[in-house]
Amino acid sequence: MSEFLPFFGSAGFTILAFVIALSIIVAIHEYGHYIVGRWCGIGAEVFSLGFGPVLISRTDKRGTRWQIAAIPLGGYVKFLGDANAASVGGTAGGRNTMLGAPVWARAATVAAGPFFNFILTLVIFTGLGLWAGKATDPLTLRSVPDLPPSYVQELEVGDQIIAVEDIDARSVAQFAAALDQLPIQQSLTYTVVRADVQMQVQGPYPNTTAVLSVTHDSAADKAGVQEGDVITAINGQNVYAFPQMVDIVSASNGDTLALDIWRNGEIVQLEVTPRRTDLPTADGGFETRWLIGVSGGIFFDPETVTPSIFEAISDAFAQLWYVLETSVSAIYHMIAGQISTCNLSSPVGIAQASGAMAAAGLTDFISFIGFLSAAVGLLNLFPIPVLDGGHLVFHAYEAITGRKPSDGAMRILIAIGLSLILTMTLFGLMNDLFLCP
Repeated sequence: MSEFLPFFGSAGFTILAFVIALSIIVAIHEYGHYIVGRWCGIGAEVFSLGFGPVLISRTDKRGTRWQIAAIPLGGYVKFLGDANAASVGGTAGGRNTMLGAPVWARAATVAAGPFFNFILTLVIFTGLGLWAGKATDPLTLRSVPDLPPSYVQELEVGDQIIAVEDIDARSVAQFAAALDQLPIQQSLTYTVVRADVQMQVQGPYPNTTAVLSVTHDSAADKAGVQEGDVITAINGQNVYAFPQMVDIVSASNGDTLALDIWRNGEIVQLEVTPRRTDLPTADGGFETRWLIGVSGGIFFDPETVTPSIFEAISDAFAQLWYVLETSVSAIYHMIAGQISTCNLSSPVGIAQASGAMAAAGLTDFISFIGFLSAAVGLLNLFPIPVLDGGHLVFHAYEAITGRKPSDGAMRILIAIGLSLILTMTLFGLMNDLFLCP
């Protein structure tokens, strides 16, 4: 029993995290449909979070029944005149029914679900940007973590960085630009201002081999690499800069690597086997590289200030656009056979990621909800019957031709759409369980 209890505890936590994330995203998505439909004069019979037997319900003054159902894997809004929860079929009634409303009102109601998902993503990204802040100019050290004795580290908290190896680096932008010009060596010369005195001290290459995060279910995760570890050697070769690690892993061709890791003052030895991974490139394409699934960064934490709300919103829009652009590009490259179909996951994979992000901390979990909400919004815009994008195609056809698609055509298209969604889901499930360990 003691062997099974940890599994059930972990599984329960994963399921709970998945249900919380999905419920938030679905509630926002369906509320978008509901509120815009109401603004457009379309009444709603039911607003349901979940499917199946109703657990809790109440009816508001407008006659809409708000309910929570037993199966928390989605939700729906059933508008007046709908034959079912998917708003497929039904009878045209008055102006306040879904089929009796003008085509513009129906299209706006359908588009509102994905649009509200994007709004949720923007709100989350904006909030996280305001909470995390941005590094100050000049770049000032807020904290310096412990590093192995092999590193030369003379920088102190409060130091203001002026230059690195005589390359101007006093601002965040200048420091970032200097990274591409710095020699990859164990010790570099930093020019700093300390207590109003300018001096030169020795410090490590900015991107050390310290592990800032470990990707869920990656090779490093399965091997036991932890956040905060410092990788000191790979296959007996000493490493002190993250670019060194990238080169060694990339050249491994998937061969197992022996890692020496400095953890809590002791050396831990682990073995990790890199995996082929598809990564987005700046030009919108993808490149396939060998990775172990760890990320690094600047070894110190800078002082931060809270950005203006406009800066935070602008950054959030940029993040949202990046998520949407890379997602569309990934789908295109999968269809074209240029990247692995292992990039397609099922609800099982999403649930596992939900649990991992929740375990990593509240900030990571909230950020994950933001990314997932953007993905759900994008997926629903695909022109597949049953999805919101399919409904929008039907409404566009009606707006152009002046008539709705025939019932026979609708039934065939809906059947095709359901088959496609089920096939994608089953394929993703096979990936998560068998094909892409």
